[in-house]
Amino acid sequence: MRAWFACTGRELLASSADRVAGALAACQMARRLSGEPTQLSAWRQQVAILAAAVAECAGQDWTIAFEFDLLRLEKRIDAVVLTDRAILVLEFKVGATAASRADRAQAWDYAQDLYDFHAASRIHPILPVVVATRLAAPAALQPPLPIPGISLTAEASAASLPGLIAALQASLPLPQQPIDGEAWLAAPYRPVPSIIEAAATLFARNSVAEIAEARADAPNLTRTTEAIQQALDAARAAGEHVVVFVTGIPGAGKTLCGLNIVFGEARRAGTAFLTGNAPLVAVLREALACNRAGIDLALGPSNDPERRQRAGRLRQARHESAAALQNVHRFLADNAHQSAPPAERVIVFDEAQRAWDADQAQRDTQRRVSTLTMSEPAHALAIMGRHPGFAAIVALIGGGQEINTGEAGLREWGRVIQATPGWHAVAAPGALTAADPSQRLADTPQPWLRIAADLHLAVSMRSIRDDAAALWVDAMLRGAVAEAAGIAQASTALPFLVTRSLDAARQALRRLTPGLRRCGFVRSSGARRLRAEGFDAQLIGTEEPVAWFLERWPDIRASDALETAATEYACQGLELDTVGLAWGGDFRHGPGGWQSWRFAGTAWQRVRGATEQEFIRNTYRVLLTRARYETIIWVPTGSPADDPFHDTTRPAAEMDAVAAHLLACGARPLDALAPPASVQPASAPLPMPMLL
Repeated sequence: MRAWFACTGRELLASSADRVAGALAACQMARRLSGEPTQLSAWRQQVAILAAAVAECAGQDWTIAFEFDLLRLEKRIDAVVLTDRAILVLEFKVGATAASRADRAQAWDYAQDLYDFHAASRIHPILPVVVATRLAAPAALQPPLPIPGISLTAEASAASLPGLIAALQASLPLPQQPIDGEAWLAAPYRPVPSIIEAAATLFARNSVAEIAEARADAPNLTRTTEAIQQALDAARAAGEHVVVFVTGIPGAGKTLCGLNIVFGEARRAGTAFLTGNAPLVAVLREALACNRAGIDLALGPSNDPERRQRAGRLRQARHESAAALQNVHRFLADNAHQSAPPAERVIVFDEAQRAWDADQAQRDTQRRVSTLTMSEPAHALAIMGRHPGFAAIVALIGGGQEINTGEAGLREWGRVIQATPGWHAVAAPGALTAADPSQRLADTPQPWLRIAADLHLAVSMRSIRDDAAALWVDAMLRGAVAEAAGIAQASTALPFLVTRSLDAARQALRRLTPGLRRCGFVRSSGARRLRAEGFDAQLIGTEEPVAWFLERWPDIRASDALETAATEYACQGLELDTVGLAWGGDFRHGPGGWQSWRFAGTAWQRVRGATEQEFIRNTYRVLLTRARYETIIWVPTGSPADDPFHDTTRPAAEMDAVAAHLLACGARPLDALAPPASVQPASAPLPMPMLL
């Protein structure tokens, strides 16, 4: 049971506010959570208010759950009231005279969390309520529809809450099967946290147990985590050097597996998460630091009124997160020419298939002078091989996400492992059978390679609406229309919607992302002619993505301001709840299938090289798999050929062909979208004003 304290209405009336508040305080102490002096008083008031409501509404058979723990949000619902016909999610603001927009969004988000992830909640009407105890004139209840889903957030005072509950009861018919409180409390709660939320949870709790339980609807994630740990334990016991390869489709949880090793209950001294994705490092470092410093990420770091007071704690937390999350290129450069082993005995190498080959590793750039002399896989083995006895590399491999030249692939890893005495590897069978030879460790079984099937993740965990989303994206990008359409037809609600209007896309993103969810636009870095459509701004450097992913409107740098777009480089490895994809002219659909283009000077040039074509295809694979809920695909209308001012760099016919292909593959037109079952029209609080 996730509630700290639960009882029937009859038991609540037979108890006292002091006794219930004391039980909650004991739960708080047992969890080693710090409490504030005002908390006990607030609990007493909440208990008294709910007891009055139960008595006035004859709710002796109802169930009341206090402090219901929401793992995904690292928060708790103040109280959940289960009547015989509805679920009330109560957010108390003791002493408040008004219910703010943030309060309403928070209550709605709690309700959405139950609807999405609590098995016994999605079949009933859910009403989020902000109880501002001193609210002078609460708005009248707008009766919800008598169907499962979330109603608009209501407001109440301490005095008006009984009347609101009575009005709700009167507006809803008694269902054939009234809500069973005991069954509800025992029902599984399986949230799917975002990467940022999961990392913060692991960093704070040092435990993967609840994350593993949360992801129990995808059993192979748990098996993969166990397989990694077994390989590490075996190598540790034998004093060996090992590379553990973890493969999987986009969104299947590879990064989470890596974070489990670095931050989880099996965390050992000398473990670090390494990635060449600079925005991912920057965003996760700041997210973990804010979490450790007690800054509420749900409302955006810059909105925390105590941020200046916590500056010292934030500096220390940033130092801690920097040690655990490192840039892989800098790690290799710093250690390449040392003689001593690094502080880390286990490194998690994120997107290891993108490690640089020897040519790229030795190439100087405008930002750095290279000191490397070999490929990055070769340097990684040489550096970690300095440890006497046990040392390990956990290599996370993302298929179909190669977007840069100079990426070595698994072939280079296999070559250097075979050529480096004392190293062996463990991988899934696909490491020998991948269609692309560059993504095979070897072509035949090798004495240095052990096969473990559980090291492959085949189920997408990112898409909450439909776990077939990644399969649909793959089929659509291959041009397999019938296959993609079949996947869409079998889906209950394929989360891809197409529109030709940027304004419509913006409105849909805001409508589909209520509460504290986060939306934003993404685009290809090669979509150069979006400028002519009035949408060219993109994230630059590593600081802009931090604000984009972590801040909140009205901060104009935030993703949900919908003013800037993250490219494939800024968003790879991260995710949003709802995504708007601005389709560019660099990837078009014609009679012969997909065509890749590069903009040079004043015109587009057709890309002929197979490798660069695949990079562009993979760019759109990355962009299409960033959403946890819906992806709104905006395909610009382009410039018609009969326009006297026709712009040849924005061919309307080819953009029409892209939209037609998406629809033929089963994506839904946005204008045919009905309001989500969990949200009535205009019912959900928006994270910002409607800016058109």
